[in-house]
Amino acid sequence: MPKVVFVLSDGTQTGVDARAGDSVMVTATQQGVDGIVGECGGNTSCATCHVWVRAEFVPLVGDVTDSEEDLLDLAVSERRAGSRLSCQIVMTWELDGLTVEVPPEQP
Repeated sequence: MPKVVFVLSDGTQTGVDARAGDSVMVTATQQGVDGIVGECGGNTSCATCHVWVRAEFVPLVGDVTDSEEDLLDLAVSERRAGSRLSCQIVMTWELDGLTVEVPPEQP
């Protein structure tokens, strides 16, 4: 299984197994990762799964859609170059080791 590393706001790193085809948000919520709420269940209608993708993975996670772009503008935590909604990142073997930072605040 590909792994995702979540870096929490206190610096704690949590590596979890992800099923290929599942979103990073689903992986986080199923594994109980703190800070990823996923209030809308991955329907791109909230920003409670906002993450900061580490620079080396940004080219691999795909492009931001227009609806994702709009929601990221509404996120409580600061927007960064690697800001993404984790519900829009689908895990693949190519993303094995994907590292994302969880902002200190979600809406």
